[in-house]
Parts: sequence; structure tokens; C-alpha cells
Amino acid sequence: MPRLYVDTPLTASAELSLPAGAARHVQVLRLQPGAMLTLFDGSGMEWPAEVLAMTRSEVRVHVNAPLAVERELKHAVHLAVVMPANDRMDGIVEKATELGAAAVQPLMSERSVLRLSGDRADKKRAHWRGVAIAAAEQCGRARVTDIGAVQTLTQWLAALPPASSAQRRWLLSPTAAEPLSRRVSETGDATLVLSGPEGGLSHIEEAAASAKGFVSLNLGPRILRADTAPLAVLGALALASV
Repeated sequence: MPRLYVDTPLTASAELSLPAGAARHVQVLRLQPGAMLTLFDGSGMEWPAEVLAMTRSEVRVHVNAPLAVERELKHAVHLAVVMPANDRMDGIVEKATELGAAAVQPLMSERSVLRLSGDRADKKRAHWRGVAIAAAEQCGRARVTDIGAVQTLTQWLAALPPASSAQRRWLLSPTAAEPLSRRVSETGDATLVLSGPEGGLSHIEEAAASAKGFVSLNLGPRILRADTAPLAVLGALALASV
């Protein structure tokens, strides 16, 4: 049964016209009146719905009673990623959504290759939001990974609240003495993972992260790409929560 995200709050027994994106999916699939589909609005519920009518310009559906689903990680994981070059951020957002990340924060650092600002940054954020929605539709999540506004690492660290025992803060660093494996089984309400760019974070940036409560961890003897490292950590956390 097709799963489609709608960017408006859903209510039981409502009749509504699907937003343009969802309507296009129904039209492409050539669903006929009486066909069933599953809608979700990011609230954590799924809403069975029946197609009432379909034209070239509109798809109307009847929304049935919601179903509670639980496909999120036991503890929220937020990824703060200094954006890699060559559109690799698309893959990070897609796979992070599939693996259950609560949020992805795109960052720029001293050694960043990709730098975005203004309208270009806004358009990229909207694009990544679309990638996250498509991934959530595919993987069965009823929530969509939140995509933060692009900002510099310095700005982001300055705005972080003081560290607390409720949130683990990890900085991925190939020069760190402590391996990630020692920390995966720790308990906590949430985990915030900071991952650097292709050239890594500078010593000054790592020190600034440490001052905000980040613990430096390595991922083993091999040097992982900037788009692989955060997903490796998220995969380990996802498996640990099963």
C-alpha cells in the first residue's frame, strides 16, 4: 500500500484534497476510486485513507481513524554534520532518515569545501527536506528527520545549551584515543554526534566542541569518509536500540 507524507495535520473522517506532491504520486500510480493508501503528517501516526476521486488537477481522499506506530529509535539521535562536497549530503540525509535520526544539522567549518548562504542555503535545506520525506515514505517512519538551517560550526556551538547528563555528546575524530565501542552501550535520553568535513576539524574547533561537553571518539583503524562516519555511528546506535 502506498505511503505518502502530507504537510498538513490530518484528522479522522475528513475529506481533503491531497497536496500537489502526494497527488502526483497517486496520479502516477493510477490509483482509482476505492483504492487504499497510507498517509502520515509527521506526528507519529499513520492514517489509512481511501481515494474518492482523481482528476488531472486534484486527488480527493477520505481519511480513516489513525493507527499508532512506533518505528523510532529508543533514544533520539541528532547528527551535526559539516557538509561534505559533491552532493554527498543528499546521501547522508537519506540514510540518516532510514536509520532513524531525529535531526540532521548541516554545518560549515574552517576546512569546509561546500559553503552555502542566503537563498542557496535555503534552497538546499528545502531540497534535503524533500529527500528526508521521500526516505520516510519508503522506510515506514511516521516522523520525518528534521533538517536544520545551514550555519557555521562556531555559530552552532555558541547556541548550544550547557551539556547535561540527559544528552551524550560525541565528536568523531580519527586522532581520539577512545573508541566508539566503549560508549555505544551507555544510557541516555539522546545522543548528539558531531562529524567534521573531508579535512577534519581544526584543533581550535575540536577544543571548542570539547568545551561544550563533546567527548572525542575514534571509529577504528580505518579513516572513514566524511559522509560515511556519521552514518556508521548512527547505524551502531540503531542496532544497539533493537
